[in-house]
Amino acid sequence: MGMLDGKTALVTGAGRGIGRGIALALAAAGAKVVVNDLGATLDGEGGDRSPADVVVREIKAAGGTAQANYGNVADFAQGTEMVEQVANAWGRVDIVVHVAGILRDRMVFNMSEAEWDAVVAVHLKGAFNVTRAASTRMREQRTGRIIAMSSVSALGAPGQPNYAAAKNGIIGLTWSTANAMAKYGVTANAIMPSGATRMIDSTPRGREMFETTGKWPSEQAIGTERDPDNVAPLVVYLASDAAASVNGQVFHSFGYGYTLLAQPQAIRRLEGNRRLTPEELARLWGDTMGKDPKPAIGTAFGRTLNERPAGEWKDIEAGIRAWKWGYGEP
Repeated sequence: MGMLDGKTALVTGAGRGIGRGIALALAAAGAKVVVNDLGATLDGEGGDRSPADVVVREIKAAGGTAQANYGNVADFAQGTEMVEQVANAWGRVDIVVHVAGILRDRMVFNMSEAEWDAVVAVHLKGAFNVTRAASTRMREQRTGRIIAMSSVSALGAPGQPNYAAAKNGIIGLTWSTANAMAKYGVTANAIMPSGATRMIDSTPRGREMFETTGKWPSEQAIGTERDPDNVAPLVVYLASDAAASVNGQVFHSFGYGYTLLAQPQAIRRLEGNRRLTPEELARLWGDTMGKDPKPAIGTAFGRTLNERPAGEWKDIEAGIRAWKWGYGEP
């Protein structure tokens, strides 16, 4: 018996990479899956039905149930239609996973309006489009799971202002949805996934690896800690009834493990019994708000956990260990 037997799902951007792995894993766990993929290039141009069709064939060959969808998540009507396709095919919508995304990298001082709009449309508006449609169904059902891919780029990737803003926006949308839908039995969570996908292939580092080894990073990652499919087990769990109490959380999927991120928290405050002057702020700031503000955390934070002292880690089972922030709950 699978964890998702009887469930129905939509996965956007499921023709390749992280989305493909998630669609296959949901189906293997028993869910019926609509596999959405526009089949566009990495920068969002063009269209090709074969990526979605291939994944559908893989699911069916393994004994699962799936349908293809070739819509554009950035279009409100098409985003709604792909959710409705799930309901029309199988009577309900239990799971929506938003993975679809494109890249148009540029430094903020070089970015065009079109480059900004295109990336925000697919990632953030796409997340809204499918969440909006699914929330109506899930509210009536009084159950449902919404899972969206954010990114560590949201923490300050310097050459991706459009991508970073959209991925941070997804976190805000997730928190809002989680708070709005909890009373209906619906959860919403976000994941910052790591893995060597075609997005990594497109970077200068990816091209350098290909020129050196003759293989793209995505090819070399299969079966390793960098395999995009490593994200899928967390998605299956969050999509299941077992995760009914997990709501409004942000996770980082890195290697063979998952990190729960702290919720935003206040760390310092300065106030008076009346409006403070700029001169007072300048005089008091260093001793109250901090002399050396910490920079944006950046995209490499996941790797630093393995550098924490061994005493902070605890062996749970054979081959499985866990780390917990050792300084009280944040």
